[in-house]
Amino acid sequence: MNVLIAPSILSADFGKLAEAVALAERAGADLIHIDVMDGHFVPNLTIGPPVVAALRKATRLPLDVHLMVEDPRALVPLFHEAGADWISLHVEATAHLHKDLSLIRSLGRKAGVALNPGTPVHLLDEVLGELDYILVMSVDPGWGGQSFIPSSLEKIRGLRDRIRARGLDIPIEVDGGLKIDNVGPVIEAGMEIIVAGSAVFEAPDPAGAVRELKRIAAMYNG
Repeated sequence: MNVLIAPSILSADFGKLAEAVALAERAGADLIHIDVMDGHFVPNLTIGPPVVAALRKATRLPLDVHLMVEDPRALVPLFHEAGADWISLHVEATAHLHKDLSLIRSLGRKAGVALNPGTPVHLLDEVLGELDYILVMSVDPGWGGQSFIPSSLEKIRGLRDRIRARGLDIPIEVDGGLKIDNVGPVIEAGMEIIVAGSAVFEAPDPAGAVRELKRIAAMYNG
């Protein structure tokens, strides 16, 4: 297992995104997580391809773009052109999941699927072989700063067992309510990519928060 840290800019100061990303990179982050919300699939409205393109110039880290949108297929090429390295879409948002994942992969990007808290993992059975990673939402998507849903632990364990039973190696990313004091059990359940928003960018020392998450992750890496 190699646990990665992906600070989420949803909790950063949107007026200073380049500075926030640079700080996270210097502190040892592995990815930058970017939540794209369209105001329809989720109530909130965030950023589009021009901001991702600007961030692409500000960091060498992979940009992990999470599409919380109603029509992901229409936006995938735009975020690809903007410089996204990883692109995930919601299983709940598309009627043609295999086709959409194939599109992401055909563009040379890593393809992921996100699951809402109420969405069962068996819906991924037919596309597991097409996935580069899976994003488990441990809060209801659309807002930052929510509390981790405890039942997510069992969901992550079940998903990890499903992946192993197929002989696959697909990292599980988890987003929502992750803090310094609760990431350990989530890693033990099977999380390999920690998305941390408020735990990093609302901390008194954001760089120190990234380093502490890295320290915890190192205890499980090997």
